[in-house]
Parts: sequence; C-alpha cells; structure tokens
Amino acid sequence: MMRSRIPFGILPSVMSAFLTVATGTALLQADEASKDKFRPLFNGTDLSGWVLVNTPPETWSIKDGMLVCTGKPIGEIRTEKMYQNFVLEVEWRHMVPGGNAGIFVWADDITARGVPFHRSIEVQVLENAYGQSAGHTTHGDIFPIHGATMTPMNGRGGGSRAFPTEERSRPSPEWNHYRIECRDGEISLAVNGKLVTRGRDASPRKGYVCLESEGGVVHYRNLKIQELPETPVDEKHVAVANRGYRSLYTGLNLNGWEVSDEGRSHWKANDWNLTYDGKAAADQATLSTSEEFSDFGFVADVRDAEQFKSLQILLGDAVITTLEAQKPGDWRRLEGTVTDNILNLSINGKEVLSNATLSGRSGKLRLKPMGPVSLANIYVRPLSK
Repeated sequence: MMRSRIPFGILPSVMSAFLTVATGTALLQADEASKDKFRPLFNGTDLSGWVLVNTPPETWSIKDGMLVCTGKPIGEIRTEKMYQNFVLEVEWRHMVPGGNAGIFVWADDITARGVPFHRSIEVQVLENAYGQSAGHTTHGDIFPIHGATMTPMNGRGGGSRAFPTEERSRPSPEWNHYRIECRDGEISLAVNGKLVTRGRDASPRKGYVCLESEGGVVHYRNLKIQELPETPVDEKHVAVANRGYRSLYTGLNLNGWEVSDEGRSHWKANDWNLTYDGKAAADQATLSTSEEFSDFGFVADVRDAEQFKSLQILLGDAVITTLEAQKPGDWRRLEGTVTDNILNLSINGKEVLSNATLSGRSGKLRLKPMGPVSLANIYVRPLSK
C-alpha cells in the first residue's frame, strides 16, 4: 500500500494552521463556557432580587426590558444577595446631558450616616457633558466612599480615586458597556471593551451591588453577573449584612406620615432630606407615622439647623429620647431597638441607653421639633422577642 508524503517544507505551515484552528476552537469553547456562567442580575420584567433601600417604587420602572431610573430622589437599590468575587456586566445610557449615577460594589445594607449613599466602592457613571477636572473624569473613575478604603492602581496626587487610562465613554443618548471585575479586594473596569481603571486593597471586599439614582434619567440593560469562587476574607472586610431595614421616607413626598393641616406646609420633602422650617406653632409641628410599631429596630439621622432647640422622638406618648441643640450642620445617627417596653439606644455608635424602660411598648413614631431641623435615613425593622 502506497502512502502519500507531505513535503517537509509544507508540514510546519499545516501544523501551524491546525494549531491555530484548534487553539481558536478551544478559546471559543472556553468563552462560551464562561458565558454560560453569567446569569441575569435584572430579569427585564420586575425588581425581583433587588431591595429598594432609600428610593420608592416610583424611582424605578421597566420599559422594553430596560431598568429606567428617574434620578429622584438621590438614593439606591441594592441586590438581595451579597457578593465577594464576581464579574458584573451592564449597559447604561444617560438620557440627560450631564447626568450623574453610579454602581456601588461591596456595599453595606443601608446608607451611611448623613448621606444618601452606602459605604462601598463606587464605579462612576457620568455623562460626558458633566465635565471633567483634575479631580474626576466622566470615563469610569473608581473610588471608595463613606468609610470604605481602596488603593488606586492608576491614581493622581496620592488620593484614593482610580482614574481611567483612556477616555472611552460615549455621550447621551448612546449606550455604554461596563465590565467590572471584583476579586479579593481588587477591582477593575473595562469601558466599551477595554480595561481602563483599576484599584486594590479594597475594604469592604464582600457586600451588596447597588445602582444609584442621582438626579439624571438613566437606563440600564443586559445587567448580568458571573460569580467567582469565594476566598477566605477577614470579617473586617465584610460589609454590614441585611438587618431587615426598610425606609419610612420616600424622598418625594410625605406619604406614610401624618401632620396637622397647619403644620404640613412647614415640613418639606427635600429630596433625601426631610426638613422642618421651625415656623409652625409648637402644638402643630408634630410629624407622626401612619402605622404603629412594636418590637422593632430603628435608625434616623438628625441634623441641627441654626436656631434649632430640640427634637423629641416618641413612640405613642412614650419619649424615646430628646435631642438637644449641638453644632449646626453635624449629623447624628440614632440607632435603637424597642422590645416589649425595653429601649436600647446609641448615637453615632456610642451607647446612651441600655435596657431602659419605656412607659409604652407600641404606637406611632412621632417627631416633635422645636426649631428647624433636617432628618434623613429613617429606617425601621421588625424584631422577634
């Protein structure tokens, strides 16, 4: 039987072509396998898998498979699940020139004291017309916010913000694609197909993913996540996990609250701030929740204005605490629990009451101010006895 021979000079090119095809096939198969590991983070139909943190349902809607954010009020939604190592892909577009938004990763369950944002690492989502400066760009900055930390791998001037190496974002109303990879405290961002921004040594490095509402109308689509294997992580690098809080303030109106006709005009839904001007008659200024509470936890941030005298917080007729005037402009965070008629209360993380006895155990939460004051981040959660 005769065997055909391949000339020696042709063999390397044949083998090279074979290896190229084989390698390409292997890469394609690997890429397809990788794609299979992604799952939708937004189902295109509703907000299943997401939590309204400090924004109401009116802020978010679904249209043609897109998640549409009005930008009002300033605040977030977050995932129900915490993530440590993952790849997140999303397409976004601003519908108003100069629009502002963001994607937070490794975030706490609720917002930080005195702000409508979470402790987290923010991946900036800015429309080009917002403008740039020495301190920020509109092309995919990454930076830690409100107590989080991160070392930029391409920073400026020793700060904690990581800047993109190229300007790749497209202006409104064009779509942009982000690929965010988070692994063991390192984070990278690819904008429209090219990696441009990186940071490391982030803390927290396990937490929630948030989408931010910050004034401008923004659309999101094709939001998906690929979870990577978790690795050992120190508890100090883990965000605060879900404690069951829900917001009592919409940021849009006084829905869920009661106040006298005379007092209503003196309370204002001022975006993420709920403000009182201090001008109502003392017996007309009290703001009360529409619902009653018992066995619950609560959070409220309070900021004095000039001429503020005091704020009394009550459960029904039982006084939880009275805040006296301090330095105007400083936020105080009250966090407490009421179980039966036992109260525990801290202010700015410092315990001020432990196992104190209230004269009542249930009722409406009531805010009784003397002088102008701002409130924010008003949350409650149910407690088991």
